[in-house]
Amino acid sequence: MNNLDKQYTALLQDILDNGVEKKDRTGTGTISVFGRQIRHKMSEGFPLLTTKKMHWRSIVTELLWFLRGDTNIRYLVDNDCHIWDGDAYKNYLKEQEKAYKIEYDKLSSNGLFEIDLDWQNFSQEEFINKIKTDDEFAKKWGELGPIYGKQWRSWEYKQAWENGFGVHLKETQIDQISNSINLLKTDPDSRRNRVNAWNVGEIDQMVLPPCHTDFQFYTRELGIIERIKLAEQTTDIIPGFDSHFDSDEDVHKVLDTWNIPTRAISLMWNQRSVDTFLGLPFNIASYGLLLEIIAKAVNMVPDELIGNLGDVHLYSNHVEQAKEQIGRELTHRERIEKLFETNKDAKSLLSQEEPEVISSLLLDELKIPTRTREPYPLPTLKHLRSDEKYRLLPEFPSLWGEFKITDFELENYQSHPTIKAKLSN
Repeated sequence: MNNLDKQYTALLQDILDNGVEKKDRTGTGTISVFGRQIRHKMSEGFPLLTTKKMHWRSIVTELLWFLRGDTNIRYLVDNDCHIWDGDAYKNYLKEQEKAYKIEYDKLSSNGLFEIDLDWQNFSQEEFINKIKTDDEFAKKWGELGPIYGKQWRSWEYKQAWENGFGVHLKETQIDQISNSINLLKTDPDSRRNRVNAWNVGEIDQMVLPPCHTDFQFYTRELGIIERIKLAEQTTDIIPGFDSHFDSDEDVHKVLDTWNIPTRAISLMWNQRSVDTFLGLPFNIASYGLLLEIIAKAVNMVPDELIGNLGDVHLYSNHVEQAKEQIGRELTHRERIEKLFETNKDAKSLLSQEEPEVISSLLLDELKIPTRTREPYPLPTLKHLRSDEKYRLLPEFPSLWGEFKITDFELENYQSHPTIKAKLSN
């Protein structure tokens, strides 16, 4: 059963029922609740919503961009991912206006009142095309400041060291992702395995402070039955092979020789601000993908994905879209029509009867939807299975730049149609 979509649509309904109106920095306005949580067992499928079609390629592209330590939208634009276009463009306009005002004030103070200043006020579409085609322009105006990728891969701090001439400060960088992988390998029970993007000393340099501020890993040992099931799924062993051994310890030793994981790994992220209609579905899938990647890097099994959500809101121009995604209960007649749509034989067999004689129980047995946007089964992630480079686990942190967007494919993804909504920047 797809519990993720049900949790998500219940969250949308919660906001509609209990949210309070609030102003926000974009000027759009929101209805908001505070303090909610999403939990998903990765064994139930990959956490990509099915009650509306999700743009998988953009989710993968953005995450790989973070993991590369990149903070310039050129990589995103080149890969047809436009999540950050509005933020970059808004920053460009703000900086252009600031530069214009400085120059205007300087010239005016010299008594020049007829001023012809060259302000390249591109439209957003022209701006993005310029990013894509002009390297120098992209280098300057595609930069978003020290956002997620910078903090994840190269958090900066000043390290004090002393010699005979006194105390000195040296600029140092921390690769939090590599540190997390190393800690999972050397001390998997550590309670300090966190990655933080909320660098208070650099927030004013970012075009947008992090919405998802930090995440934490947690691992547990797998029991003998869990490991045997994994072995049966991933190797050619015969079910019941363990009955030939005298003890669980002997079975564990054999499983170790086959490199069957010994631990399960979970990820929990914290999010201060949640654009529930557009942003949250991306965040859930992105952290699900990150959990899968890190699990592979340390030979563990993805376990649970948890999101702690702060200000959980719907923008005022997303309310109708949220209602559409929640959907409504289908009438009995509508369910019968869906039966006829999917099963022509049923229509011919029942043509002599009144459709209403078909019971709800029969429709349930035939798995006819009960709502306009009934969730589909969750997809599975096909990745990291056969490519030799992913087996080089000790070198894994150095491979982020080698990942391709096409390395991560979904199997059996079914969804309802896209629901369009405007992104508020």
